[in-house]
Amino acid sequence: MNSLKAKKDTIDLSRRSFLIGTVHASVMMAFAPAIFSSALSAQEALSDKMFSPTIWFEMDAQGNVMINIAKAEMGQHIGTALARILADELACDWDKVTIRHVDTDPKWGYMVTGGSWSIFHSYKPLSQAGAAGRLALIDAGAKLLGVSAEQCDARDGKVFHGDQSVSYGDIVTRGELNRVFTAEEIAELPIKPSNKRHLIGKPSRALDIPSKTDGSAVYGIDVEVEGMVYARPILPPTRYGSTVERVDDSAARDIKGYLGYEVLKDPSKTCEGWVTVIADNFPSAIKAANAIKVDYKAGETATVSEADLQKEGERLVRDRTQGLLFVDEGDVTRAQADSGKTIEALYTTATASHFQLEPLNALSEFRDGKWHVHTGNQWQSLTLPTIAKAAGVSEDDVIMHQYYLGGGFGRRLYGDWIVPSLLTAKAIDKPVKLIFTREDDTLFDQSRSASTSLFHASFDDNGNFTGLEHAFAAGWPTLTMAPGFMADSVDKKGKIDMFSASGADHWYSMANHRARAINNELAQKTFTPGWLRAVGQGWIVWGLESFIDEIAVELGKDPAEFRLALLDGAGKQAGKAPESVGGAKRLHNTLAQLKAKVADIKLEADEGIGFSVSAGQERTMPAWIATAAHVHVNRQSGKITVKKLWAVVDAGIVIHPDGALAQIEGSLLWGTSLALFEHNAYQDGRVSKTNLHSYLPLRMNDLPEMDIEFIESDEFPVGLGEPGVIGVAPAIGNAVYQAVGIRLRELPMLANHVLNTLAVG
Repeated sequence: MNSLKAKKDTIDLSRRSFLIGTVHASVMMAFAPAIFSSALSAQEALSDKMFSPTIWFEMDAQGNVMINIAKAEMGQHIGTALARILADELACDWDKVTIRHVDTDPKWGYMVTGGSWSIFHSYKPLSQAGAAGRLALIDAGAKLLGVSAEQCDARDGKVFHGDQSVSYGDIVTRGELNRVFTAEEIAELPIKPSNKRHLIGKPSRALDIPSKTDGSAVYGIDVEVEGMVYARPILPPTRYGSTVERVDDSAARDIKGYLGYEVLKDPSKTCEGWVTVIADNFPSAIKAANAIKVDYKAGETATVSEADLQKEGERLVRDRTQGLLFVDEGDVTRAQADSGKTIEALYTTATASHFQLEPLNALSEFRDGKWHVHTGNQWQSLTLPTIAKAAGVSEDDVIMHQYYLGGGFGRRLYGDWIVPSLLTAKAIDKPVKLIFTREDDTLFDQSRSASTSLFHASFDDNGNFTGLEHAFAAGWPTLTMAPGFMADSVDKKGKIDMFSASGADHWYSMANHRARAINNELAQKTFTPGWLRAVGQGWIVWGLESFIDEIAVELGKDPAEFRLALLDGAGKQAGKAPESVGGAKRLHNTLAQLKAKVADIKLEADEGIGFSVSAGQERTMPAWIATAAHVHVNRQSGKITVKKLWAVVDAGIVIHPDGALAQIEGSLLWGTSLALFEHNAYQDGRVSKTNLHSYLPLRMNDLPEMDIEFIESDEFPVGLGEPGVIGVAPAIGNAVYQAVGIRLRELPMLANHVLNTLAVG
């Protein structure tokens, strides 16, 4: 058995068997490395937990199905969507399905929730798991009915043969399930056609809604353990390089409940210059942290400002020796040399913060020889090694217990906030629940970096568009937090953060196209750039889709018609199976439908409708979306009012319509907020807006009307968490141009930008 355990830890999980067996009066179903199919029976492997599944589920004697979810729930109802994929193929009774979010035991495989990947990555294996389970249950049910399996089918948690049936619960109780599907058999399993599905694409309530509405849902911030104390951090003046020189807690000693402080020594280098304040209740920890005085030697970025970041960004994009090639097609240099005319535009975005509803928090305790961390995290497999390094133990000695997240939006992908909790617990030998106040949370936020994009379009002597050059600079999240995910540049001169470049590889057909990605090293040194919802696409496409409009105007063409002409699906834009079948033609279709929807809108004075197209966070997982915004511009105040947003969406198979609609609604509003309101600013090395009285997101009275249409499709499903954000800002900016004839190139588009640009004319 020991040798098998060793092989389990090194097996290639890309080839997996599927095990179905009766264990302890229930049926368990799990993926496993293929090697076990020949070494153990399904029952033996399942009984001994000799499997390394990404997903597994079990069925009890009443036919109840419990599905384990290895994805983080942060408001997107992902457990419901994943469960419906499996339950549909399993042909079980949805009323008997429950879900459970799991901890970081290695048996669950690699754990990450972000990038709108969950549905895209899980659809095929979950469908296969459900189909395998259904076939095994039919086999066992047929034996109980005394007929052949070929004469039976399954639906609603029963196996049928004519008028006879046997429930899944009876099969679990009376039947014999002990079957292994090989990787080859799994690959050939038939997945239900759309007309046979009873759950996918059908309306339903999310499974997590009742507990979230009756208050029984447990978020990370709710967790308590016996003997714990509370902690609050005192943050250093710079994200990196600060050291603590002196701590004076004399003013805190009379605060009831105050227990002391710790200057953290962090082997992982995550928390440099941190002090944590400890108390027997959190209000006292807040008061004590405010009373304690800490003298620091600040890091080298202590004077960096937002203007410094923007100035450096512009310097970088204007220097053609900087950066790495992300796209290089045709000959942009020759197109520019041969051009009769070129146009140039510089687009920028300000620093943006996450402001997730639940502030960062973690509870750490050392129990039974292991560190137990209680929190809500999006990327457990990335975070676990850092925590272990901070604790000075192996990864096997750390268990992260997952809870609901009160919002993530990318901030909880890298769990750096866990480190000070664990280090404090280790220092005082007690369980420590560390909670950030809203201000602490914001100061420690992984901001969306300020960004700069420079565009050049060239035209021949006949006025035809001949090429696009695009240079873009920002801080790169992946460079700091997950450098192993960096990709080779096209020119093979270095590594690129793909999350900070996607979108520049658009779906328009262009004879000559060059995109240069540049890391803003000043931003990188000043803070930890974050994966904020839609990541690079959120600022890259803002500039790109605005500039596409500028090109259309230069050509004297209708912007929507110009886009449609470029979305011809030729060459590489044809897409590929399974993720982008149809390619740019599907994006063309969404825009054509959207254009028709708004064709008869009557516009008042100073109103306009602008368009944009986008394809989700990554080219390898496109969600085709055309967005239109109807705006009014007040020439006296500069206020932009978004009256209505339209989105036509082709996301392939829509698994959970209610969840998909909620994702698009939420992302359109987030995009509106980033377009018109949200902006932070670095001042003296830290963000200057630390709470919601100064950092102003979209308010209820500014909500636009929304019209969202999903195109029916049987193509491979993709995620929808990020895609709706992307096209809103350029659609609004383009609508402003249609309304009052000014081109705004700074994000957010503030009233003073409107007034200043109107004044220039």
